[in-house]
Amino acid sequence: MKKNILGLFLTAALAATVQAETVFVTLEKDNALAIVDPIAGKLIKTVEIGQRPRGISISPDNKYLYVAVSDDNTIKIIDADSLKETGKLPSGEDPETFALNPVGDKLYVSNEDDSQVTVIDIKRKKAAKQIKVGVEPEGIAVSPDNLWVASASETTNMVHWIDTKNNAIVENTLVDPRPRALSFTADSQQLWVTSEMAGTLMVLDVKTKQIIKTVRFDVQGITSDKIQPVGVVIDKDRKRGYVALGPANRVAVVNAQTFEVEKYLLVGQRVWNLAFSPDQKRLYTTNGTSNDISIIDLDSQTVIKSVGVGTYPWGVAVKP
Repeated sequence: MKKNILGLFLTAALAATVQAETVFVTLEKDNALAIVDPIAGKLIKTVEIGQRPRGISISPDNKYLYVAVSDDNTIKIIDADSLKETGKLPSGEDPETFALNPVGDKLYVSNEDDSQVTVIDIKRKKAAKQIKVGVEPEGIAVSPDNLWVASASETTNMVHWIDTKNNAIVENTLVDPRPRALSFTADSQQLWVTSEMAGTLMVLDVKTKQIIKTVRFDVQGITSDKIQPVGVVIDKDRKRGYVALGPANRVAVVNAQTFEVEKYLLVGQRVWNLAFSPDQKRLYTTNGTSNDISIIDLDSQTVIKSVGVGTYPWGVAVKP
């Protein structure tokens, strides 16, 4: 009996080790991809990926990474296990941000210089359509119900609502200056939008396409010009949202029901983008000028570790 119990214990421990997630971080200045074991809290290795990698996403089946390699004018497809390149997608010039739909067959790229969104058919590896939007589009997101693509234009100060059925803009919403990042809630009922210049977070109702709440941030000891919201994510139960505040070096914790700021978490310098662990027990942040990522324990709402990854970490994706 003791041997059986010990065997079960070892099997469970081994399974836990095998199932521990991997964090992938794009390194804008190193032209590389960093691979991190967040449970051990250490950098495993870095691999060369191309010139100036920024946006990154993982396929719904966790088999492939998509990486926007900006100065190579392409999005590379990387095998998430072997880290070998398996293909390229026609992204247009200087791709930075993109959004993968929940089905995993379409990818929407912000083409900042051309003021357009490129719709890519992943299976065919071809551009299916190019949609004219406002000036300098950057933030982009697809709703979990796969009905909407939201594209934010930094200079036009608008969110463009693109119907995924016909890939056409059906409505525009004026928002605060220089909208940077977008994230839908898991129920597809709200869209959260950050404004880098105004230092705000706007919550939009998807049905009406209107702003229902504007959240302002006030960090003690930090001047308002340093509060520059960028990345934003909301947990699946819509209890809390998390906003990266750029050079304020903080992540704001926002109650997703009342929209009150609960606290500010001190992370690395120029916190840029965010990603949950698969079980949403942890949050990972890319800190551009301190060249590390922060690991936040979401049960205790505390920063538990920083891991050096390389020069100018930008995007982050997590594989179970």
